[in-house]
Amino acid sequence: MLSVGLTGFFTSLSLILAIGAQNTMLLRQGLSKQHIFWACIFCSISDAILIIFGIFGFDFAVNKIPKLPFILTLGGIIFLILYGTKRLWAAYLGAYSVEINGEPKSLFSVLTSLAAVTWLNPHVYLDTMVLLGAISVQYDKLSEKIIFAFFAASASFIFFFSLGYGAKLLAPYFKSIKVWTFLDIAIAFIMYAIAFGLFRSLQ
Repeated sequence: MLSVGLTGFFTSLSLILAIGAQNTMLLRQGLSKQHIFWACIFCSISDAILIIFGIFGFDFAVNKIPKLPFILTLGGIIFLILYGTKRLWAAYLGAYSVEINGEPKSLFSVLTSLAAVTWLNPHVYLDTMVLLGAISVQYDKLSEKIIFAFFAASASFIFFFSLGYGAKLLAPYFKSIKVWTFLDIAIAFIMYAIAFGLFRSLQ
């Protein structure tokens, strides 16, 4: 049973370690040192819900909608290109007064933004539902699936809280517009690279 749990943990961790829109937004939130706990708990719970649905409902969803993986992949490509372009536009404008001066953002606005990059991002569904769901198919027993899901969700909690509070430690280095501009440009090209990888998977 431990091997099942470790498989779930490290598979989930390897998927969320790849920088995506959700991770970059949480990183930015950690750097701003505002509402970090609520941002981390929101991302963790959201991922746990998606992981559980992927493991216990993936087969059913694909049987009902055979083209679901293709639809999610295509949607993920579009989303990542749009998000990357948004970050490039932010870098071009250079308007980082909120991030640098610590101007307060409401908890509602933070959670709304995180909800958008989490629940409206098809790439998240690809990782949590399609990939984890496909891997969990090898486990026939309900007890194995539960352990796999528990450890996979635990990886999300550990990663997101580490990212959110770890970013807080880097905040002193992000007091420059140039640093924020570089971060957004880097994020944009990472988003484009992920989108290109998804596009190649459709070939």
